[in-house]
Amino acid sequence: MTIDTKLIEEHIKGILIALGDDPSREGLKDTPKRVAKMYEEIFKGMCYTNDEIAEMFNKTFEDDLSVEESSNDIVLMKDIEIFSHCEHHLALMYNMKVAVAYIPKEKIIGLSKIARIADMVGRRLQLQERIGTDIAEIMQKITGSDDVAVIIEGEHGCMTTRGIKKPGSKTISTTLRGRFNTDAILNNKLMMLYK
Repeated sequence: MTIDTKLIEEHIKGILIALGDDPSREGLKDTPKRVAKMYEEIFKGMCYTNDEIAEMFNKTFEDDLSVEESSNDIVLMKDIEIFSHCEHHLALMYNMKVAVAYIPKEKIIGLSKIARIADMVGRRLQLQERIGTDIAEIMQKITGSDDVAVIIEGEHGCMTTRGIKKPGSKTISTTLRGRFNTDAILNNKLMMLYK
């Protein structure tokens, strides 16, 4: 899928008119084009499916890995900063920190790829819960591991700047797959590492 920037420009011009402003005035005449270019960048993840993102960032290492099948060795990357936009209000989800954990099976993923996956998944109209689900699915596809966990903490513009207007309120979501979901000891180990 490609993002239709010309159509976005037309709609932004219509929004400016609906707001009671004049899109031809000096300060606004290039606004529709600027917004369309910004949307193309911040919603880039909408152009790709989870399968395509998995293929894009499928850089793994197998040579030096020796893992027992029952291993509880955890790889955890945390404090990955991302942003996204709520699909209900198009409001910014910000101050978002993502933690991704997995238990290596046969392959380990390049660390920068974990951050790139989180970033790309965030660049969609999203729900915080779906961001976690999408990241977990992509990680499972790339690593071949059933044991993946994603923890996300973030603030939502639809909660902090409109409606209830509660700045500083945070939402934490967890996506637990495989043994992270079924093994209480492993889950506790993950939570200790996360803190």
